[in-house]
Amino acid sequence: MPVPRRILSLWFCRLGAERILRRDGIDPALPLAVVEDTGNRQVLSALSPGAQALGLRRGQPLREARSLCPDLLTRLRNPEAEAGMLTALRRWAGRYSPWIAESGSDGLVLDITGCARLFGGEEALLTRLEEDCAGLGLTARGAIADTPGGAWALARYAGARAGSDRSGDAIDQEARATRSRATRRHWDRGGSAPVIAAGAAPASRIAPPGQLGRILAPLPVAALRLAPEVLDQLNRLGLRRIGDLAGQPRGPLARRFGQGLVLRLDQALGHAPEPVSPRREAPAFATRLTLPDPIGLEEDLLAGLDRLLPRLCDTLRQEDRAARQIRLEAWRSDGTMQWVAVGLARPTTDPARIRPLLVMKLAQIDAGFGIDMLRLIAARTEAPEEAPRPDPLPLDSRRNASPAWRPGRPVAPARDDLLARIGARIGLEALTRRHPGASHIPEKGALTLAAAWSDAPDSPWMPPPQPRPLRMWPPEPAPQLPPESLPPRRIRWRRQDCALLPHPARERIAPEWWLADPAWRSGTRDYVTAVLEDGRALWLFLAHGADLPGGWFCQGSYG
Repeated sequence: MPVPRRILSLWFCRLGAERILRRDGIDPALPLAVVEDTGNRQVLSALSPGAQALGLRRGQPLREARSLCPDLLTRLRNPEAEAGMLTALRRWAGRYSPWIAESGSDGLVLDITGCARLFGGEEALLTRLEEDCAGLGLTARGAIADTPGGAWALARYAGARAGSDRSGDAIDQEARATRSRATRRHWDRGGSAPVIAAGAAPASRIAPPGQLGRILAPLPVAALRLAPEVLDQLNRLGLRRIGDLAGQPRGPLARRFGQGLVLRLDQALGHAPEPVSPRREAPAFATRLTLPDPIGLEEDLLAGLDRLLPRLCDTLRQEDRAARQIRLEAWRSDGTMQWVAVGLARPTTDPARIRPLLVMKLAQIDAGFGIDMLRLIAARTEAPEEAPRPDPLPLDSRRNASPAWRPGRPVAPARDDLLARIGARIGLEALTRRHPGASHIPEKGALTLAAAWSDAPDSPWMPPPQPRPLRMWPPEPAPQLPPESLPPRRIRWRRQDCALLPHPARERIAPEWWLADPAWRSGTRDYVTAVLEDGRALWLFLAHGADLPGGWFCQGSYG
């Protein structure tokens, strides 16, 4: 008999605030709020227990919170630091299950199928996990269900009920649409995130197998992880509980509220699959230098870089890896971080090739009140490439080569260093090279590839039967003016009547019949080079009209 799937959702409701409490050693009883910018205002994203006890809530505007608590301590939100802390918690939670993934920006999801018996049952596992989090100084609330969506809903909304949003006596006979006119926003109307309900024991947050529909029915629709605008529409219609949606036909719901509502509902109830996809741990190649006193001079940064770079390159060589992108982080004494990153045209472990690129970027680092830690990271690594081939310059070109050149010395590193230096200023994506294309179609005769991620072409360029123009564009109509002749003597192109001088060169190009190319539905083309009276040379062709009307078109210019 197959073991039923069991999912545990863990919610860190005060992750942002408790990260600062742990870092700065602030008393949790003090009112502390983490503030983030949303458009043109600042709102509270996380609260300490002391701030929440005063009646403040997540999503509340900072100006309103200041009026309620003048002594409120505030810190700006650092999403990168919070994401790093959640990643560390994901690695820490590996002691409870080998299958863990992050759930949003403040939660984890664990597949505990077959694992709960190792800890004395599901309730014992949930209690132990929450106690271990409390020992780390973190407030966590977990729930267990058959699906990730159901566990997510119970972790945040267990014990909550979607009541009327109208003040005064509830009038059950009143129409739902009339009751929804009240303007007070709360969690059951898509407002701020819920708070931990008092008295919600771990046992009440565990849905027995096969009974998830009954457990989720009284919860508010906000427990389905819906967009705020969808929540507003549902509440205007009086659909406030998950049970109100579970009995509705899926077709009308999808037409009115979109496929997202139906998908979230089916995922929560187990009718649609929602796998737990843990992120694969990438090997970390990094080294850091902690400084006894803050530094701020560029010479000091260079001295620290000279210590870090050889150590990082030695580590990469030991693991048979090479750096493709290097990131230098400068952690300042106020807890913030400045960083620069450089890319390399070819993966390398040579510090002499990496150092000049980082030196070019050091001026972008603002030391502020001082830097007390440097961290050098190989953000992207690849397998080391083989030794470059010798210089392929012909004999007559070697006499005019650089004095530093000598026979047998590879020039690939020098070319790659040049690409990396230019790429550090304008970006490696802006550097391209042309490769010959395997097609006789003019616009497909050459491929544009990124120079940093491609090698020089091995096959020689095959010259076309006739010279190709320097500039090419999509074909533009150029109707022939009388008197008609071949090639034409007069055409109308770009709102101008152009007189052409005779040119005998002609070339016929047939389309690739094995490919359905919409641009070549006009059939076979006869290309001619037409010279205008002012000296400009145009590339014209006569389309014979297979599936589309034919005629004369202009596709390029030689000047």
